[in-house]
Amino acid sequence: MEPLNRPQFAHPIEAEFANILDFYNIRWVYEPRTFALEWDADGAITLAFTPDFYLPDQDLYIELTTLRPSLATRKNYKQRRMAELYPDVNLILLKRKDLRNLMLKFGLDQQAGPIFGTAAQKGSQHE
Repeated sequence: MEPLNRPQFAHPIEAEFANILDFYNIRWVYEPRTFALEWDADGAITLAFTPDFYLPDQDLYIELTTLRPSLATRKNYKQRRMAELYPDVNLILLKRKDLRNLMLKFGLDQQAGPIFGTAAQKGSQHE
């Protein structure tokens, strides 16, 4: 994606992940689709999920989370619900440890440090 066309990311780790995808010329789209997961009695959506990235060439959605495992329960639930309702949609959830290891693998030691820091452990408004 061209730098001028980059979206406003909800979390710095998303920008770093996009940089890795760009470096390897992997096409991606940021938050292209929202999936309804639960509805009330009137049919109104009460719970939805918008994965962070879609990789069109791989037909793969990716959700990133830097939440502590005890706080990631909600995202785990959404991932399970996605599998139930949308079995043909490929989705992976990259958790804190996965993201930190990815950053270290690509020499982004400075970016990897905060993933286990206090700021990364707090829940964000963005899920």
